Amino acid sequence: MASRTDHGSLLTPLILGLNFGILFFDRNALNFLMPSIQPELGLSFTQVGLLSSGLALTWAASGFIIGRISERTGRKKVFILAAGVIFSLCSFLSGLAESFGVMLFSRLLMGAAEGMVLPVSHAIVAASVSAERRGLAMGITQNLGSCFFGALLAPILLPMFAAAFGWRHAFFIAGVPGLILAAVIWKMVDEPAPDADAGHGERLGIARIMANRNMQVCTALAVLMVSYLVITNTFLPLYFSQTLGYSTQQTGWLMGVLGVSATLGSFAIPTLSDRIGRRPVMIAIPLIGLLLPIGTLYVGAKLLVLVPMLFLGWGINSIFSLFMATVPSESLPIRYVATASGLVMGIGEILGGVCSPFLTGLVADRAGLDAVLWILAGLSLSAMVVASFLIETRPGRRAQPA
Repeated sequence: MASRTDHGSLLTPLILGLNFGILFFDRNALNFLMPSIQPELGLSFTQVGLLSSGLALTWAASGFIIGRISERTGRKKVFILAAGVIFSLCSFLSGLAESFGVMLFSRLLMGAAEGMVLPVSHAIVAASVSAERRGLAMGITQNLGSCFFGALLAPILLPMFAAAFGWRHAFFIAGVPGLILAAVIWKMVDEPAPDADAGHGERLGIARIMANRNMQVCTALAVLMVSYLVITNTFLPLYFSQTLGYSTQQTGWLMGVLGVSATLGSFAIPTLSDRIGRRPVMIAIPLIGLLLPIGTLYVGAKLLVLVPMLFLGWGINSIFSLFMATVPSESLPIRYVATASGLVMGIGEILGGVCSPFLTGLVADRAGLDAVLWILAGLSLSAMVVASFLIETRPGRRAQPA
């Protein structure tokens, strides 16, 4: 069968981005349904954090292991298809959970299925799109669908479904689109052509890959920003409902503001990095991210002020594709995209996604939910400092940092 790969087309990133969006819709469903789930299952804040941590752990392991296997076997699409079926079934299992243990098992299995998708998708995109449009293409793959479905539609639709039919049926509904996208990928996405240079030159081991300075910077950013993302999605809905007194539906709309911001940013910020460079964008955006926790703390009851601060602050989500895929793909030979992305994502998920929600839950149990927002502020400032050590990689504008 003739390949549909076209270096001028964004069709492949769009399809894979929609698939990752459905996946993220399933992942975030637990967070946005938690105000209904927590009292029924009798969960503590620590257990709430453990559910996010467990999924992040298996997500991280799967991303690295399967990413590496896909490079060695040359098979990529089959892993994405398998993941689509498995994580949809795990969403159904979450809706059947009657205890913390069953819910934890379903999230662990879901993480194992979902973690493989992003590194493998980025490897397909790197082989399908020209270097000059790589920032935009990888931004679409990682951010567009995940932000539209997972961050915009999920917080609005899932609480509505939960209020009308119960939170269990909301999980059942969340699992259906993954099966549909698996069929679309089977029909519309082909395996990329083999790398013509794959058999030449010295093969890089994990130690050599991680010796690259940009890989070290991107990995540190992943730890900080994955922490920021997971903590926000896990605890901000609880802060809105329990501390600020917003209803479940109002909380959903406020979280939907983050989705609008991230969806628009998935185009704007990576495209801006294609024009002015990766480094200045990755320094500035975390600083703007301070608006989210500071605004929630000090003007949380004033919606007209809070909404624009949430919108601007969540622009921090739009740089994820830059440090997880674009910069690593421009810092190493192209055949190592899946491994590099899997390493950055995996370490970020383990240290950020696994540890941070659990530790934040412990802090919240002892110091209250206000402490969560101060943790987010510290993560933003730390990411800005770390990004300043990046070496520019945008084609045509590579330079040492000042």
